[in-house]
Amino acid sequence: MTGDHYFTAQPTSDAPAREVEFSVADRDYRLSSAGGVFSASRLDPGTAVLLRKAELPAAATTGDLLDLGCGFGPISCVLADLAPTSTIWAVDVNARARELTAANAARVGAADRVRVSAPDDVPDGVRFAQIWSNPPIRIGKDGLHDLLLRWLPRLAPDGVGWLVVARHLGGDSLQRWLTEQSWQVERYASQKGFRVLRVTR
Repeated sequence: MTGDHYFTAQPTSDAPAREVEFSVADRDYRLSSAGGVFSASRLDPGTAVLLRKAELPAAATTGDLLDLGCGFGPISCVLADLAPTSTIWAVDVNARARELTAANAARVGAADRVRVSAPDDVPDGVRFAQIWSNPPIRIGKDGLHDLLLRWLPRLAPDGVGWLVVARHLGGDSLQRWLTEQSWQVERYASQKGFRVLRVTR
């Protein structure tokens, strides 16, 4: 046994290769995954709800989009595929996750537009037209709040954030907290115990 979590910076656990298949917006994806990253063996149910229920970017979408806590890259790959003139920033503390995301971006033909980065490597001046996240609830409430306070202010003035959180893991309390922080928060959808939150300034 190791102390690795999906938010471990340098996982030391075994990394058996896996293939994850899923469909979004009538498009099929087959991505590489491995142990030591978030939801390594399947598309996480929350991520599936987010990609099914949120307003996916149109083909004409431009600008910088953020996949916060990218894991092996399913959200990044979908965003890059659907918005071919945008730049996707795939951010994760987990080095193994970043490696997988880079490989999967190449797999879907978007290696030149998916910028895989550790959090501290994203230039300060970048502002995001959209932020997408199935945030790492397991880091604890304080850690989650710090994460969102770091990244949500980097939304462009007319930008939108899309978050998915399980109701039983604090989805409703997170909505209240974000509202208290002066964000405009709409419970855009609910499905299978998950809340999809639309966040704007």
